[in-house]
Amino acid sequence: MTAAQSTVAKRRGRTSSEPPPRRRGRGRWTGWGFMGPFMIVFALVFLAPIAYSLYLSLYRDQLVGGTSFVGLENYQRVFGDERFWESFSRVALFLAVQVPIMLFIALLVALAIDSGRLYGRNFFRIAIFLPYAVPAVVATLMWGFLYGTRFGLVGNINDAFGIELPDPLSPDLVLASIGNIVTWEFVGYNMLIFYSALRVIPHSLYEAAEVDGAGQLRVITAIKLPAIRGALVIATVFSIIGSFQLFNEPSILQNLAPNAITTDYTPNLFTYSLAFSGQQHNYAATVAIVMGVITMAIAYAVQLRGTRAEDGR
Repeated sequence: MTAAQSTVAKRRGRTSSEPPPRRRGRGRWTGWGFMGPFMIVFALVFLAPIAYSLYLSLYRDQLVGGTSFVGLENYQRVFGDERFWESFSRVALFLAVQVPIMLFIALLVALAIDSGRLYGRNFFRIAIFLPYAVPAVVATLMWGFLYGTRFGLVGNINDAFGIELPDPLSPDLVLASIGNIVTWEFVGYNMLIFYSALRVIPHSLYEAAEVDGAGQLRVITAIKLPAIRGALVIATVFSIIGSFQLFNEPSILQNLAPNAITTDYTPNLFTYSLAFSGQQHNYAATVAIVMGVITMAIAYAVQLRGTRAEDGR
């Protein structure tokens, strides 16, 4: 480099060994080039349906006058609709009973497989996860025929032993029967979440506990459960969302138990019947939005509670 070139380079604030500055505009547009396809798909399949549902919820189809703007009247109607709140209370009861049982079973199985003392743990891990691979429609039909008192397993047991077992598809027991189906389907899924979290716990903690003479119960309560608290929160949030979205199981069992499962048995089933049977698209969109907001609020509260507990451990 000559003296003149060195002087020019110094005036420009760089030496010859430094790379030329990149253009900011090119880097900015490169990032949008990678993000663009995702943002387009996200807007079309997620944001656009929500916006259209909000638009529908502000209108009402009338026999005289056609579609008219009603503002928040549909929302007022939802909050005063006994059918909606009855279906909501039913899934809330389902959530309060079924989700803790399912997560507790999944946690026990994950701890048993992770302990290393279970013979054939690879087989049990695959066997317990396998029901999750069965489609919900197939699983519900299978359990529905097992529940049948005239053609299923319950009916065969009654005929074979001359007894009268309670009808699992009766109005008093059908919710518990649905809970059994959902538990059978998703125990393996939650078990895999817990087991994956258990596998990343540092072995040094186990070695320190062994030196201190801690037993298995103490290891579980002091090391394993605190370490997988994040996985517990995630599984709980997923289960809450799934409970409020309950649709496939009652919809399929409705043909087998028409007297027990009505068109407003769950909020999603109620919304479906409003939209496709009652042709009340505007009110169905309103119910869907209200349920979405309620689900989001409860899931966020559980996640926030679990995050605070994890930070303060």
